[in-house]
Amino acid sequence: MKGNEMWQGKLLTIHTTTRARAPMIAHDTAELMAGVGIAGDRYAKGVDKGTYSALPDVREVTLIEQETLEALMRDHDIKVEPQEHRRNLTTQDVPLNHLVGRRFSVGQVVLEGGRLNTPCRYLDMITKMTICDLLEHRSGLNCRIISSGAIHRGDTIRLV
Repeated sequence: MKGNEMWQGKLLTIHTTTRARAPMIAHDTAELMAGVGIAGDRYAKGVDKGTYSALPDVREVTLIEQETLEALMRDHDIKVEPQEHRRNLTTQDVPLNHLVGRRFSVGQVVLEGGRLNTPCRYLDMITKMTICDLLEHRSGLNCRIISSGAIHRGDTIRLV
C-alpha cells in the first residue's frame, strides 16, 4: 500500500470476553481506553491474559477482516462466525496487513497497528474445525489504543 492510497472501511462487529475460554460477547458499542484496552475485556482487566504468544506485543484490541472469514467459506467451505474467531473487532474493506506501525481511526478512536496476530490451535479446539493453518498471515492485527473513546458497529475506519 502506497502512502497516497486512500481507503475507507467499516466496523462490522465488536466482541469482548471476560476470561480465557469464555464465550465472546457481542456489543453494539464499546469504550476503548488508551494504554489499557476495551472496557470489560480480559486484556483490559490486566488478568487472565492468556498464553497466545511468547512474542512481545501490544494487544489492547485485536482486529480481523471479514474478507478472511468470507475466504474461509468460499475456498474451504468453513463458516466461522464473528463470535468464534476470538478477535475483538471484525472489519470490512480494511487492509489490516498493511497497517503494522500505522495509525488509523475507528470512528473517533485512534489505533496503532502492532504486529500481525498469530493463529493458534485453540481456535481449532473451540470451533471444532481445522482452520489455524488456513489463517497464516490472515489472522488479524494486534493494536495499541492511542486515543480513548467509544466505538460503534458501523463506524468508519480510515488512516489518520
